[in-house]
Amino acid sequence: MHLNLKRTPGLYLAGFMGCGKTTVGPPLAKELGWRFVDIDAEIEKEQGKTISEIFSQAGEPAFRELESRMIRRCVREIEAGEASVVALGGGALVTEGNWELVERNGITLWLDCPLERIRRRLQGTDSRPLARDPQYFERLYEARRQLYARAHFRIDADVDDPAEVVQRILRLPIF
Repeated sequence: MHLNLKRTPGLYLAGFMGCGKTTVGPPLAKELGWRFVDIDAEIEKEQGKTISEIFSQAGEPAFRELESRMIRRCVREIEAGEASVVALGGGALVTEGNWELVERNGITLWLDCPLERIRRRLQGTDSRPLARDPQYFERLYEARRQLYARAHFRIDADVDDPAEVVQRILRLPIF
């Protein structure tokens, strides 16, 4: 196992909204015998509101602060020995401090999924506030790819079978 994982057993799934972090995370965690944490779901549970409601009521900067706080909490638990697969929000790595924190405390995995597949996955949903404007959505996708590319590993997530993505991750040289 990779030294970074032995020291702080955290796998952080990064990637654009709809790339499959929340879908791939639970079966990956189960395979490893680790817990699964979805940062967005934890924020919703703590706040008693959906991410969409937080965005519309408090704005993106307030949401990013909640997100950073939740990531810090999760990293503390991992540092204490709670091996975890963590699904980061699509914009979590926009905040530089978040990037530095997860990079130092585990392994980051970029689930790279083409924009057209993501659009198909999100079609008909209104729960993604940053996906409502198609042109903005595409610009955001392109801009964030640079952030995700900093991850320790890139995983091709251009499939609809989460088990295949899990197997791609388990074949990485970190295990």
